[in-house]
Formats: sequence, C-alpha cells, structure tokens
Amino acid sequence: MFEAIARLFSQPRAESDVLEPRVAVAALLVHLAAVDGTMTDIERKEIEKALQTHYGLDHGAVHRLVAEAARHDADSVDFYKFTSALSTLEAKDRIEIIRMMWQVVYADDKNHELEDNMVWRIAELIGVSARDRTQLRKQIRQQAD
Repeated sequence: MFEAIARLFSQPRAESDVLEPRVAVAALLVHLAAVDGTMTDIERKEIEKALQTHYGLDHGAVHRLVAEAARHDADSVDFYKFTSALSTLEAKDRIEIIRMMWQVVYADDKNHELEDNMVWRIAELIGVSARDRTQLRKQIRQQAD
C-alpha cells in the first residue's frame, strides 16, 4: 500500500497539467484576490482591467477567461500548473505578471499579509527578483495612494 502511495507522488506531472499562460495568469490573479477570504468587486474589476489591458481582450473574452481561471483555481492544490506555464516567459513578461498582482493587491487600498506572501512566492517561482518585486510593490502602492 505504501509503495502505491509513493509511486503516485513520485510520478512526474503530465504535460497536460501546464496551462496556457493567459489562463495561468488569470488563475493566479483570481486566487490572489480571494486569498484574504473574499474577492471584492473592486478586485474583480482590477483583474478584468489588467487582463484586458495586457492581452488586448474585449469584455466578453475577459469574462470567459476569468471564469475559466476560477475553475482551474478551484481544482488546483498548488501553484505548479500556473507557475510552470509562466517561468519560461521572457523576463519582461514575468515582471508584468507581478505588476498585475500588485495592482490587484492594492485595488482595495489594503495589503493583507496573505496577499503579500502570495506575490512573494509567485515571484520566486517564476524567477522575478526580490528587487524587482519590491520596486513594483512600491510603485503600485504609490499610485494607489
């Protein structure tokens, strides 16, 4: 029995576990907005605005993307399938993801410690430096004030 459990956890993840980058970004933003217990309407609008701006999507496409992202987030037990889709992007794209995350964090003029921790973890997982993460946080916080 223990061998079966060990095999289950030692099997490499299937390629199908890796999401298309825009779905992965949207799922991370959805999770971030709800990590403090609730996703506010302000945070939802900020997610939609960030995705619309970054990907050039229309209103309907953004709603479909957020709905798909929410499904993936609800089915996920960790960030692997999201971050693995993003860690191979160019540095400027990975930095932009962290910028979008900070925009969602500060959308409601609050920075909950769980939000802060999640941005830090995702930045580490996708290869965004602590320096870049901190600078982006400062920029977005100043814009929010």
